[in-house]
Amino acid sequence: MQANTAIGLLEISSIAKGVETLDAMCKAAGIKPEIARPISKGKYIIIVSGPVGEVESALSKGIEIAEKTLISEFIIRNVHKSVAERLSKKATMPEKLEAVSIVETKNSLSIVYAADIAAKAASINILEISLGKGIGGKGYFSMTGEIGAIRSAVNAAVKSIEPDDLISRIVIPNADAHLLEFL
Repeated sequence: MQANTAIGLLEISSIAKGVETLDAMCKAAGIKPEIARPISKGKYIIIVSGPVGEVESALSKGIEIAEKTLISEFIIRNVHKSVAERLSKKATMPEKLEAVSIVETKNSLSIVYAADIAAKAASINILEISLGKGIGGKGYFSMTGEIGAIRSAVNAAVKSIEPDDLISRIVIPNADAHLLEFL
């Protein structure tokens, strides 16, 4: 994935329906599947990328096919470069930590949207985006940066999350250097 591209995200309550939905999305538009896999609690997540119009078409088809198994849907037009790099595992870790924050949600895909909002709101470094694999279907992202930037990013991210979906948010002003190996 590259910046200046859109990403579409679907979370589905059925693995089988998720595979069928992915197939229909790929056939409907010129998109690239970035992530498509089962996660905890028998859910299936799909993340696709491409030009905005193509992603919108694929997402529309995916919503139609998923029907009542659809849990959540998002489209991010012009996804932030750091979010795209974390999702594609192409980002490098910083050499040191400043302030650290973690935002956690009940559903996995809302966290991608929140991470994008955070990255666009302030000059921060996304450390990790976790999409519910092995953690009960939850999502979380972690970030580091100057304390003021982290607080601004957290506030923006939290505003983008439905109140019932938000589990937790923490800010550690001066993170210990040992934390870096665990984030």
